Amino acid sequence: MFDLAQLRCFTTLAAELNFRRAAERLNMTQPPLSRQIQLLEHQLGVTLFTRSTRSVALTAAGRAFFVEAQALLDQAHRAAQSARLAAIGESGALTISFVASAVYDVLPRAITTAKRERPGVDIALLEMSTFEQVQALRARRVDLAIVRAPLQQPGLISECLLREPFVLAAPAAHPLAQHERPTLEMLHGQPFILYAHTAWQPFNELHTGLFRASGIQPEFVQALGSTLTILSLVNAGMGLALVPRSASAIRFEQVRFRELPLPAGVCGELHLVWRDDNDNPALPSMIAAVRQAARDIYPQN
Repeated sequence: MFDLAQLRCFTTLAAELNFRRAAERLNMTQPPLSRQIQLLEHQLGVTLFTRSTRSVALTAAGRAFFVEAQALLDQAHRAAQSARLAAIGESGALTISFVASAVYDVLPRAITTAKRERPGVDIALLEMSTFEQVQALRARRVDLAIVRAPLQQPGLISECLLREPFVLAAPAAHPLAQHERPTLEMLHGQPFILYAHTAWQPFNELHTGLFRASGIQPEFVQALGSTLTILSLVNAGMGLALVPRSASAIRFEQVRFRELPLPAGVCGELHLVWRDDNDNPALPSMIAAVRQAARDIYPQN
């Protein structure tokens, strides 16, 4: 079967229709060029050129083969270019998994930056719980994970991406929604919607510990895993909630957000996690984009 070198010899001669000029373009002498053309014709079993002492012309078979040969060379060039771009992270694919709250501000900003700087990289997004993300990382289904709890596990690199304060989410008709400076003590005895207690969600223990330490006892009416679901119940007037500040980007008609003075250590965290053996060339630039987005939104971190 013919090779790319033979195709280059053929297409160059087909373009020049002159052995001397074609050989010069190929940086070779005429005899090796003639041998390459003869070998190609033998392998194909057809005559590609008619030759005389004064002229060279393509046969009908040569004209048909020229179209396909040029397409093969173009495809080979694109394949080589694609490999080079993938090797430096300029093309390829990247999969990011995330907890829902990461899409409120950090992730969209990071993706906008990444697509601007690396337009050839296809980015796939998967919303998952932290537990599901750990499994996906282990199975190499995702390259980068954004979770709420740190993952100190062998084979994984975990870093705190940002820390953000909690804000009070209150139904619009609730008195605290109208209060300019509500305090933690004002939550005593009030209907309150907690985050569910799970191994991968730290907010339940954080909030219940805060209430115990402050001697405050809200009336817990529900415990749910999703910030969006919690805000839906606040919107329905079922109770108050403490949610990460980034969740205030979610707009419900009957939900009002108020700053609440809390101890410095009571905050929500997002953690960035990836495998320590991930060799995807597009990963470092994506990590940098997510870090920069977090710094832009929370410069105090």
